[in-house]
Amino acid sequence: MQQVITLTFFSFKSNKFWAFKQMGLAPRQLKNISGLHFFKFLGTGGGDGFSLKPDFSTYAFLGVWDNLASYKNCFQKHPVFLKYQQKAASQRELIMNPLKSHGLWSGINPFDSQKEGSIEGSQKAVVITRATLRWNRLISFWKAVPAASKAIEKAVGVHYFKGIGEWPFIQQATVSIWENFEAVNTFAYKDKAHATIVKKTRQMKWYKEDLFSRFYLLSDTTKILNS
Repeated sequence: MQQVITLTFFSFKSNKFWAFKQMGLAPRQLKNISGLHFFKFLGTGGGDGFSLKPDFSTYAFLGVWDNLASYKNCFQKHPVFLKYQQKAASQRELIMNPLKSHGLWSGINPFDSQKEGSIEGSQKAVVITRATLRWNRLISFWKAVPAASKAIEKAVGVHYFKGIGEWPFIQQATVSIWENFEAVNTFAYKDKAHATIVKKTRQMKWYKEDLFSRFYLLSDTTKILNS
């Protein structure tokens, strides 16, 4: 049975301090949830996507589930998510199936990969990259971030991109949504600006731990919770 991966964004017009506090409080309340194998509560970056400046109006929850029913049951019944839905202004929900993943997140690779030979096709794609930065490489990494943002802004086929992360400055991740996997591959392997950044990443040894994952996007829905 293939995993279901969810990335749920909650946006806040009020209750922003409450949302900020949940980054430390909410994870303690999600123990032994049936069908949930891995999860992260994430803050987001401000500006157009990747930024040193936090976005205190948007937070995200990433979950790895046995199936869609487990996800829906948890979000409809668990007190943590019922409270989020009471406090937030809107909820954007990405539902995905994993395609390929390599690297580690908190010491493990939480995402399954399909068997070799699987066809990526023209379905919309999601890419999640994540890294724990080395303390002695923070300044050089963040100096390179504007170039990375500019590269993806100009990429053909990208629909959305956002910086996400567990801890500001140190544990960083990005999520991007693409028209298809062909667009992802063109950017990853043919874009000169992106290739320069990848080369610099290896030379500078910015990351203590990193992970790169691709997913099929099954659905992308937004609903208004509280106006």
